[in-house]
Amino acid sequence: MADVLISEFMDRPTAEELIAEYDVHWDPELWGKRDELLSLAADIRVIIVRNATQVDEELLEAAPNLKVVARMGVGLDNIDLVACKARNIDVYPAIGANALSVAEYVIATAMILLRGPAYFATQDVAAGVWDRPKFGSGVELAGRVMGVIGFGSIGQVVGSKAAAMGMDVVAYDAMMPDDSPAWANARRMDLESLIAGSDVITLHCPLLPQTRNLIDAAQFSIMKNGAILINSARGGIVNEAACAAALQSGTLGGAALDTLNVEPINAEACKLFAGIGNLILTPHIAGVTQESNRRIAEVAAANVRRVLKAPG
Repeated sequence: MADVLISEFMDRPTAEELIAEYDVHWDPELWGKRDELLSLAADIRVIIVRNATQVDEELLEAAPNLKVVARMGVGLDNIDLVACKARNIDVYPAIGANALSVAEYVIATAMILLRGPAYFATQDVAAGVWDRPKFGSGVELAGRVMGVIGFGSIGQVVGSKAAAMGMDVVAYDAMMPDDSPAWANARRMDLESLIAGSDVITLHCPLLPQTRNLIDAAQFSIMKNGAILINSARGGIVNEAACAAALQSGTLGGAALDTLNVEPINAEACKLFAGIGNLILTPHIAGVTQESNRRIAEVAAANVRRVLKAPG
């Protein structure tokens, strides 16, 4: 049986280097084959996952020799941290490795949505429609307020990119102390003031009981008319029904949702978002690029080597 189990997709050259060094079982689809996953876990010392593999009590019971969970990414809501701690299992996220990819996603989608229909004009133009007033009705990113909710490693990179684009960066973070040096690069605001005063609101906080439905009908009601919302953090932070209603009413200028309450998207969400033009939906890939895949895989591999080479 394998020492290392990789249950989701991984940068191939990095995975192959691990396979050459250790006894590794790699199946990018294993996360969806629960019985096989539990069977293969019997002798493993390390498991490498993304966000789809549920590292819960059942899996931990099936893996009595497990020492490390290496997370290719930063969100940990698919990992039972309490149960891991009780078993002395270390959990290593790849903090910062995909921050640049997420930041570029935020800036790109903000620019697209602020320009309104401009970047969706291809079919019209190809059909001979030359409606410059319609497609030229968008606004610039520069000079507008970027509100960052969650000012950790990813939120700070987003803020630096936004500032470089000429935006005024404000941020809210419930956990960051007042004396953190990060505040030198953003004006700290309370949550309500940030939501009410931002032209673009981007979410970079974890999904916790206190952040579920953090952005709901009450928050949409106080946003600037035409504001843009971007969620590349976790589904469940945004109330999807309230978001759809705000988009349809025109109070929300646009939204980019990379994460959804149920993933893959279910029939209820499909119906909810059907026909909404000022919406970008992506399948949880804001932090997934060729470069970030390599970086997070390398971080995970380094954690594997450290554990397997340690004495005892």
